[in-house]
Amino acid sequence: MTEKPSRSHGRIAISASATPRELMADSARLKGAWTARIITLFPEAFPGTLGLSLTGKALAEGLWALETIDLRPFGIGRHRNVDDNPAGGGAGMVLRADVVGAALAEAAIGTPPDRARWPVLYLSPRGKPFTQEMARALAKAEGLTLLCGRFEGVDQRALDHFGVEEVSIGDFVLTGGEIAAQALIDATVRLIPRVLGNQASTEEESFSHGLLEHPHYTRPTVWEGRAIPETLQSGHHAKMADWRRNMAERLTKERRPDLWRAYCAAHMRDPDEDQEL
Repeated sequence: MTEKPSRSHGRIAISASATPRELMADSARLKGAWTARIITLFPEAFPGTLGLSLTGKALAEGLWALETIDLRPFGIGRHRNVDDNPAGGGAGMVLRADVVGAALAEAAIGTPPDRARWPVLYLSPRGKPFTQEMARALAKAEGLTLLCGRFEGVDQRALDHFGVEEVSIGDFVLTGGEIAAQALIDATVRLIPRVLGNQASTEEESFSHGLLEHPHYTRPTVWEGRAIPETLQSGHHAKMADWRRNMAERLTKERRPDLWRAYCAAHMRDPDEDQEL
């Protein structure tokens, strides 16, 4: 009896396989397209939100590609076990080194060994914080491999053997790495040329210049007694640019003192200056 493949989003068939499965395979992948290869126990979680809006359109057009590698077929024994009790005791379970190692070896097939060209990352709360700068670096690579953890984590030997870099999207814990992987991919894919309709929009958003982004307004001019700032209605481009920069500095100083200190250090300014922003 053959196993009936499960369905994802009503159009993408997901079945157990030890080889990468390309999602939205009905699209034509452009030569050299940036590729995300994901090792996960839940391949049906993808593309998820990545299949929507601009990232989904770009995926369908072949501007980037998404592949999943189901971790379960690499499991051990009749029941394809992927985890075991932690050495030394303790709560929870740990993904086995031999299982994860086999999946990482499969994911490495056809990829360049240079990690600058093809990073291999493990989504982990103990990892290096993911930043906009990191997203820009990843977007310049040929692609990447993401390992989505589960349970208490992954046997450290697999991470060390394959030189996997740990990356965190924030100081909190999720039940698995799939949501974090989607966030990381979204932040990266949108920086690939032609994915966004107006690529220049990425140049003024938060973190692009070390500051949080300034507030935005649109019609109506007055809403609930609140008017669009007069400067933005003046048509004076220099004054509008100054207003946006000042507001970005004010918000950064108030909400992210860490970013403000770094910004001031880069621009030879005193972060404790009494200047009115």
